[in-house]
Amino acid sequence: MSEVFSPFMNTQNTQNTQSSPTGSQPESQPPIQQPLTPEQVSPEQVEAHKVALHNGDPTLNPGDIIDRDMTLAEKAQQVAVNVADITGEKVVVPTYFIVDDPQEGRKALHHIKDAEEISDVIRQARMNEAGERTWW
Repeated sequence: MSEVFSPFMNTQNTQNTQSSPTGSQPESQPPIQQPLTPEQVSPEQVEAHKVALHNGDPTLNPGDIIDRDMTLAEKAQQVAVNVADITGEKVVVPTYFIVDDPQEGRKALHHIKDAEEISDVIRQARMNEAGERTWW
């Protein structure tokens, strides 16, 4: 089962107590802190989004663009959406969903390209040790 680092709660899901495939405990890695509020989004990223929206008519949000050369830490900070919704409430949506996979290690799943895999991870996180679905 993958360990979930929820971009919506900014905390590590501690329900996973399974060991890695080799039988040892997963290596401890520092938690990923993703921007969840407008104040947490870097000023450089805010400016880049404004420029991209002003200079063209993108079919994607500026933050949805995939740069394969980015590190995991950089992907964790990338924001797809940082705008006010119809009610005026500021909404921040991370571009990547960070997960720990027992076979592949920590990885970044793009919220559009990897949506199906993200759904699978969420379903796994909702299973208890007996394999029954649990709901929060």
